[in-house]
Amino acid sequence: MDEYKNMFALSESDLNKKIVGVADGSASFNAEMWELGKTVISIDPLYIFCTKEIERQFYSVVDNIITQMKATPSDWVWSYHESPEQLKEKRVNVLRRFVADYDKGKAEGRYIVGELPNLGLTDRKFQLAVCSHFLFLYSDHLTYEFHRRSVLEMARVASEVRIFPLLTLGQKRSPYVQPLVEELKSLGFAVSVEKVGYELQKGGNEMLRIQRVT
Repeated sequence: MDEYKNMFALSESDLNKKIVGVADGSASFNAEMWELGKTVISIDPLYIFCTKEIERQFYSVVDNIITQMKATPSDWVWSYHESPEQLKEKRVNVLRRFVADYDKGKAEGRYIVGELPNLGLTDRKFQLAVCSHFLFLYSDHLTYEFHRRSVLEMARVASEVRIFPLLTLGQKRSPYVQPLVEELKSLGFAVSVEKVGYELQKGGNEMLRIQRVT
């Protein structure tokens, strides 16, 4: 939850909104927010799997990811997380918190199987949609058209959309950011790129904010 607050510049007022976390994966944001009586729905294709399979997938890749990060020290900023080892420890703790909530949350309809660019949710159901480490990050694999449709889909279900980060896996700003900003503005949305208080990828301290004007 603290990471999300920093990634998306979430104010106390924002935390009281009805929020949908798109591509939330095994984040603990949903669990922590519901403990505080807040309203969050998470949607991800990962939720087709049971708890044990999600844990298996996590542990099958986490050590390799941390090893890659250690091998490229100049690509990362160790301010929020102090070291690769601390990052792994935090990720494990997040997974444990998610797992402890997952079955109960699924039964309550808080973890929904779904994916971009078609979420299958009601128009304007939420006040805020957030998407972390999916859009823009995989620009080498997902087309501009996929990004355009995905952002418009989030804007369909929520009054405001925030996306973080704006970098690709190659540590460069996605080539889709600027044309998407221009297209969204032409459609009547208020769009801004804003600095936030979270940076892990070097230079990855910006989010995209999209607001419906009418």
